[in-house]
Amino acid sequence: MNRREFLTGAAAGLGAAYLKPQAFASMPAKFSATDTVVLGKTGIRTSRLAMGTGTIGGGGASNQTRTNALPRLLMNGYDNGLLFFDTADSYGSHPDVAQALKQIPRDKVVVMTKCDDRDPKRAQADLYRYLKELKTDYIDICLIHCVTEEDWTTRYRGVMDVFSEAKEKGIIRAHGSSCHTLEALQAAAASPWVEVDLVRLNPIGAHMDAQPAVVIDVIKQMRAQGKGIVGMKILGQGAMRSRQDEAIKFALHSGVLDAFTIGAENTNEQADLIRRIAAA
Repeated sequence: MNRREFLTGAAAGLGAAYLKPQAFASMPAKFSATDTVVLGKTGIRTSRLAMGTGTIGGGGASNQTRTNALPRLLMNGYDNGLLFFDTADSYGSHPDVAQALKQIPRDKVVVMTKCDDRDPKRAQADLYRYLKELKTDYIDICLIHCVTEEDWTTRYRGVMDVFSEAKEKGIIRAHGSSCHTLEALQAAAASPWVEVDLVRLNPIGAHMDAQPAVVIDVIKQMRAQGKGIVGMKILGQGAMRSRQDEAIKFALHSGVLDAFTIGAENTNEQADLIRRIAAA
C-alpha cells in the first residue's frame, strides 16, 4: 500500500461514523477535512472538504486556473485525503481536473460540475462536452448553475429532464442546483428533482441569499427530504478571510452541511484549511 492509498483508506475509516446525515445534537465533537460524508440520500461518499476551483471565477477562468498549478494542487489535496473536486464550465477548470484524474483511480474521487445553459439542447451538448474535457465516462454531480428565479423548477424543466435522462444513462450520478437567491433556494427545497444543492452559508450573511438563520431554516427542510447539502461562500467570498476560524467553526457546527467547498489557491492555503478544520 502506497502513501496515497493509505491516506485514502484512513480518511474512509476515520469518517465511518459519519456516513449518514446527523442531527446537530449528535454531530461529532471533532471534525476533519478528510472525514467521509454521504451527500443526503444520493449514496455518494466523499470528503467533508471539497477543493474549490472557482475563486473569482467566470468567463472560463478563475484564480486557480490562472496559476497553471491547479492539477498539482488537486493532487496534493488528494494525497492528503481530500476526495471532492468542485469544478464548473464557467471556471475553465475541467482540463485541470482531467489532468489530476489521469493519476487517480476514478472511483476514489467525486467530481461536481455545473452547467450555465438554460436551453435543453445546449445543456445536453454541454454534458457530453464536459465528459470529453474531464476525460471521464461519468460525472458524479451536475448542477444547474446559479439559479435565481423563484419559478426555475418550471422555467428550466427542459434542462432538468436532460439531466434526469443523463442520470438514467449513467452519465451523471446525481443532479441538483446551485442557488443564488432565497426564492430559488426555496424552490429547490420544494422540488423532489433536486438531489444535491450548493448553498451559500457563513455567519455574517456575506454574499448569501438571506440572513443565516433564514437560510438554515430552508436547508433544514432540504435535509428532511434527504437532499445532499454542500456549503459554499463559507468565507463570504473573502469577507471573512481574517476570521477564517470563526467561519469554519460556524459551518461545521451549523448541523446542516454534509460537506463544504473552499478554494485554496496554493498548497500552503490548502494545508492551512485542513489544519483549521481540525482545530475547529
